[in-house]
Amino acid sequence: MGRVDFGGVVKRVCLDYVPDLEVGDYTIVHVGFALSKIDEAEAMRTLAVFEQMGVLEDELAEGDEAFARAARMPESSGPNENHAREHVKTFPD
Repeated sequence: MGRVDFGGVVKRVCLDYVPDLEVGDYTIVHVGFALSKIDEAEAMRTLAVFEQMGVLEDELAEGDEAFARAARMPESSGPNENHAREHVKTFPD
């Protein structure tokens, strides 16, 4: 396990699938698991796109705020609709 900074929100993430990650690296995280290592340029591009789309805050919401936002969203037609990847920077645990 490690701590990952999602644009200012730090969460615990399983790093087992990407054992070569080091402090300062960027990674794609899905449902609490780091899936692959990416470069800083790709991470910055993706975070900028998420922010422009207005989905960055929704992706990073926690607890009651996450439930409230989910309740306001229209129902999805399936699991692949609006599937976003999170690009983050890793920190030591």
